[in-house]
Amino acid sequence: MHIHILGACGTFMGGVALLAQRAGHRVSGSDQHTYPPMSTQLEAEGIQLFEGYSPEQLEPEPDLVVVGNALSRGNPAVEHVLNRGIPYTSGPRWLGENYLRGKSVIAVAGTHGKTTTASMVAWILEYAGQTPGFLIGGVPENFGLSARDGERYFVVEADEYDTAFFDKRAKFVHYRPQVAILNNLEFDHADIYPDINAIQTQFHHLVRTIPGNGTIISNGQDSRLDSVLDQGCWSKLQQFSLEEGADWRVELLKPDASSLRFYRQEKPVGQLDWAHCGRHNAMNACASIAAAVAAGVEPRTAVEALAVFRGVKRRMELVTTTDDIRVYDDFAHHPTAIRLTLEGLRRHVGNARVLVALEPRSNTMRAGVHLHELGPALMPADRVWLMAGEGIDWDPQETLAPLDGRGRVVTRSDDLLAQMLDTVRPGDHVIFMSNGGFDSAPSRFSQGLKNHEHD
Repeated sequence: MHIHILGACGTFMGGVALLAQRAGHRVSGSDQHTYPPMSTQLEAEGIQLFEGYSPEQLEPEPDLVVVGNALSRGNPAVEHVLNRGIPYTSGPRWLGENYLRGKSVIAVAGTHGKTTTASMVAWILEYAGQTPGFLIGGVPENFGLSARDGERYFVVEADEYDTAFFDKRAKFVHYRPQVAILNNLEFDHADIYPDINAIQTQFHHLVRTIPGNGTIISNGQDSRLDSVLDQGCWSKLQQFSLEEGADWRVELLKPDASSLRFYRQEKPVGQLDWAHCGRHNAMNACASIAAAVAAGVEPRTAVEALAVFRGVKRRMELVTTTDDIRVYDDFAHHPTAIRLTLEGLRRHVGNARVLVALEPRSNTMRAGVHLHELGPALMPADRVWLMAGEGIDWDPQETLAPLDGRGRVVTRSDDLLAQMLDTVRPGDHVIFMSNGGFDSAPSRFSQGLKNHEHD
């Protein structure tokens, strides 16, 4: 079967393309902007990619078109599919109907940490010899790919964003998990949800799909998740926390969370010393251990696995170290995720300077929904550059006011990189934060450092 993916370079849809290709289908794809790591991953698999959405890309007609949720009516390819009567479906529905039936599904939901936590769960299962399949919205370094088929277990990143222009339910209602992690819940996706209550309703739709003999692993420190579960919970419930009294607890043995101890029913199950930092990662680790144990892994084996967990591309990924300057590429785009990432790095690096370049690219951020939270979230940084491109109708200078002169606004990536290269010095930690391509700023900055080094 020839399957064409519209929106193929999105993290989820790219994973669908990989799974379809490995299932023996001939796969092609289109996207408005193709950029690494997904574009290179798809091309390495022999998947032909087209730039833009011209109807000519659908000639000869594919057997099925899988439509990404970024596409809507008026898109030339969408209109062509509808007018010609070409069979079409959504990515989540295709996944549910083609891969997840007959699998033991472990779904990882939450506003933050889905990709990292799902990657941890998949790696623990792999380490324990389970050979899981997975579809993750990033590239786990332990695997080098974002999706693969497996044996009994399938780990899926369960996004609450809507499914497609013709299906406004959250993606995760298609997955029917046996084990579900509810990592946290905050307001996001203001382009499709009017308020936090609407998102909580979608989370409860997920809860309704989990069988009675299934397991929900929920953040015991999140009152919004408690409210979701108060609406009805018919599955085995386990809660994880940094505080005593939860089913699973993680203790920070070092302030930067690079050394942790885990407890099950307040009985220690293992200590972890690893290369990661931040309280958010400590909680992600605790949830992933609980999920793996629910799938039959011994707790100590799960802890051992995380000791060699290598992280995820674009999740505080160390891009390069040049002249004692460390450059990171990070996907954080919600103020809470930005704050937690920067706080974790600050505790880890002490008094070393932290330089941040931020591209407000998500629909929610560009709409100014988190306008008053962004400046405080950036407080742990010593210098901040905010690249305010088209579509931002709020005052970025006002947003950066809490930084007391440590923030600058630029409109072009060339200016951003020039100013940063002029400011950086040995010993600095430099983070590029965006959920898009950011004009390849991390790699261009790294090359600029190397050029300066050789001058």
